[in-house]
Amino acid sequence: MHKDLYRVFYFVDCFNKEELNKLNKKISIIYRNYKKKIDISEIEKIAIFCKKNKIKFYLSNHPNLAFKMRLNGVYLPSFNLSLNVKKYKNFKKFEILGSAHNIKEFQKKQAQGVKYLFLSPLFKTKKNKTYLDIHKFNNLQKLINVKVIALGGINQNNYKKMRLINCFGMASISYIKMSPKINDLLKIKNEFKNRI
Repeated sequence: MHKDLYRVFYFVDCFNKEELNKLNKKISIIYRNYKKKIDISEIEKIAIFCKKNKIKFYLSNHPNLAFKMRLNGVYLPSFNLSLNVKKYKNFKKFEILGSAHNIKEFQKKQAQGVKYLFLSPLFKTKKNKTYLDIHKFNNLQKLINVKVIALGGINQNNYKKMRLINCFGMASISYIKMSPKINDLLKIKNEFKNRI
């Protein structure tokens, strides 16, 4: 591992300039909204904001649009099984991110050519009663030959456990929103750098 690879990702479902302004500029943004039809003008607003602030920006589930808009890449949810995205794998400035909950889903993401795999849920969430926790996460991570991002259930009560996770970064919604300056996350990031 290299010392500059730990990354933090934040999911948004709309353009909210006030919310984005509160975020640390080292956080990458992923636009993900499966409840409504994609709004190109909203994506453009986020893209302009991110470019101006030198923030990496990814679009969920629409690789062709993300590439056409020259975003930093695409995020493929676990249910997206299309292999058409592989054509973008060799573009250095376009990253393919993907999520999985188990080895079977990971194999599908690997076939799609993901650079970072979001493995979830790490901790218990309201939606998921079953979760990986530290031991299962670290064991699964050993079987995966791409960079793994921890996702799911990370909050102010368990974030310190992130020091025990073998990963290249983390992703969150509520915790980052509650702690927009992410001082604690950056401490974890620095500790991670010191371990490798």
